[in-house]
Amino acid sequence: MRIITGSAKGKRLVAPEGRDVRPTPERVKEGLFSALQFDIEGRRVLDLFAGSGQLGLEALSRGAESCTFVDASDVSVKIVQKNLKITGFESRGHVIRSDYAAFAASSRDTFDIVFLDPPYAAGLLMPALKAVLPLMSDYGTIVCEHPPEIKPEQTVGGFSISRSYRYGKVLITVYRKGEVL
Repeated sequence: MRIITGSAKGKRLVAPEGRDVRPTPERVKEGLFSALQFDIEGRRVLDLFAGSGQLGLEALSRGAESCTFVDASDVSVKIVQKNLKITGFESRGHVIRSDYAAFAASSRDTFDIVFLDPPYAAGLLMPALKAVLPLMSDYGTIVCEHPPEIKPEQTVGGFSISRSYRYGKVLITVYRKGEVL
């Protein structure tokens, strides 16, 4: 795993051992960030279900103002902190150990871009999507990574599917406020 482009281009990231974290494949990450390339600069990002933090770190490398990394796992929180140090983004990254629902219920921050990549088998995509809606800025974008067999709702709380991209066994669904596919 590495940062693809930007100020930390080429930096190798640490990933947790085992199967608890499923890092986003590099070609999926490239496609995802190609779709967002003009929307990242100066934005506030939330990487929910952060795992290794690679999506939020890539956004920081591409000019995001800040990123909040949230994960319920102690191991993932430590890995994200290591990766922030590796990339030199400690001052722009904030790491929180929490489950998605508790974080969304207690956060007073707003975000421009949210990455949602929950464990595929846990059935958390739509509950997490609905939980982050109150945290979104007026021009926010929500990026969901999920298997093709999960069919997200077309419209949720004023956000609609703007685009969907398929990369083998991974689907990226992008929600934007007021847009319809």
